[in-house]
Amino acid sequence: MQLASTFGRDSVLNLLASPKGLRSHYASVVTEEIVGQEVSVCGWVASVREHGEHLTFIDLRDATGIVQCVISERIELHPEWVVRVVGRVAKRPLGTENLALASGQVEISDARLEVLSIANAVPFSVSDQKDLPDESVRLRYRFVDLRRARLQRNIRTRAQINKAIRRSLESFGFLEIETPMLWTPTPEGAREFSVPSRLQPGNFYVLPQSPQIAKQLLMVSGFDRYYQIARCMRDEDLRSDRQFEFTQLDLEASFITQEDIRDFVTRAVSEATEAATGLSDLDFPVITYREAISRYGSDKPDIRFGHEIFELSDLFLGSGIRALDQPSVGAFIAPAGEGFSRSKLDQLVDRAKTLGAAGLLWLRVKQGPDGTFEVDSPIAKFLKAEQIATIISRLGAKAGDVVLAVSGEFALTRSVLGTLRVELAKANLRLEGLRYLWVIDFPMFEDLDEEGNPIAAHHPFTMPNIDDFELMASDPLAVRAQSYDLVLNGWELGSGSIRIHDPKVQSEVFTALGISDEVANQRFGFLLDAFGFGAPPHGGFAFGIDRLAALLCGEDTIREVIAFPKTQSGLDLMTGAPKQISKETLSSYGLTLRESPKKS
Repeated sequence: MQLASTFGRDSVLNLLASPKGLRSHYASVVTEEIVGQEVSVCGWVASVREHGEHLTFIDLRDATGIVQCVISERIELHPEWVVRVVGRVAKRPLGTENLALASGQVEISDARLEVLSIANAVPFSVSDQKDLPDESVRLRYRFVDLRRARLQRNIRTRAQINKAIRRSLESFGFLEIETPMLWTPTPEGAREFSVPSRLQPGNFYVLPQSPQIAKQLLMVSGFDRYYQIARCMRDEDLRSDRQFEFTQLDLEASFITQEDIRDFVTRAVSEATEAATGLSDLDFPVITYREAISRYGSDKPDIRFGHEIFELSDLFLGSGIRALDQPSVGAFIAPAGEGFSRSKLDQLVDRAKTLGAAGLLWLRVKQGPDGTFEVDSPIAKFLKAEQIATIISRLGAKAGDVVLAVSGEFALTRSVLGTLRVELAKANLRLEGLRYLWVIDFPMFEDLDEEGNPIAAHHPFTMPNIDDFELMASDPLAVRAQSYDLVLNGWELGSGSIRIHDPKVQSEVFTALGISDEVANQRFGFLLDAFGFGAPPHGGFAFGIDRLAALLCGEDTIREVIAFPKTQSGLDLMTGAPKQISKETLSSYGLTLRESPKKS
């Protein structure tokens, strides 16, 4: 995937229209078009090469690229020193051009150099080499790490993504509104960061895990279409796609359907994708949650490859094969099936067991001398010819393919096969490209608690599917929500829903969740009170810009598209945060610290 230019020639020329300070030109616009002109460029020394006693070549790097400068003397100079170079643009001698650079046809000759700042020896090279140091070293010296071309590109690409999102949403009449960073505790959802109040000792704000309630209040306030590129905080364990603080596109609109919301988001994401990669006319297919689980074993399926899961239980009902006479028998064709040895298949059986399955059935498809298909399998002798033919036909298997199957309850078979499907594809296939997918009709409730009350799969303001409303009391786990997720390459980018705006419906949902009127008022009283003053039908969506930027930049972790990320243990290695604060500061908040047990 080729990233689009994020600091193109037009952007540089626009910069040059502003006051220039110490420079007249950026490196990337020092080209053949201005040969003969005197220029002044500023930046960091990328490399130094001495030729004889009276000639020094330096590659000067700035925010836009690199330009070669020729100085007719030997000078003391080291990488990452900050310099200003003044000289005349000349064509490079024939055969010395560097086509990898925008300025590779020319150089700044007869240059005069001014050292603006010297630098200590850097802990690692800024050039984009493969043998980078451990990530902890890179994060400790993040201000050096960010000079690398890859991270410069990532951060600039992210800015272009934000710009495209704003442009798209504002074309639909959305208004950018900022919501508070100091908010009221909301017990549902993720764990929040608490902020003590100095003026109200003993009371706390929280940092928002989402602007969810605030944006619904904006709908009641009549703003109709809101959006925000919002900073959110969640005190949760970190991983490759999660940080304590993250950025999301947050939007809400009134008098709309969920199809409208999906259209708004599809357009914004399409324009962001084109700005970052140059790719356009991408498909955004829509499937239901049930279909996603059934075909892919996941509610965030990676559809860059096939190998869909098929149901085979109907072939074995009453067959006498105990292991297969189960509520569900799911199966898919393993990627690169011809390469699976018996030991590899045994490893897959063990892996399926660690995922919770009783075992894993495999069938290697072969073509007999008469052209008919046969299977090599531990249970081949128990299978009838018509069963084998149906399996091969239903899955579209060919000679050399390996069919993997798991039996048991439907949820178990799909969970195990969904995991195996992705693991095998990553190990055996070259996964490229961008494949978006909308998943709709999620369950309203995910399970029952110990008291038999359903547990909300989303926040408690999600509107149930009107067709399922009568099931709320009798069969709550069968109720579908008017909710929807956007998925990219197996990553959940974000989710949204149509909200409950009718107090009667909200009361029934609270009742189903086992939330009393007293508790509801304690937690959400200000929102419920606002709904009593006339709430329009509304819905919204939010997706992680960190995740989108990482995928569009071809990165495996969101830390590579965040300027100053934390480690997976929540540390900021550059600043040393988190740190202790003084007793005096604690006292001003009315707080004291208990002595923590000493670590062994």
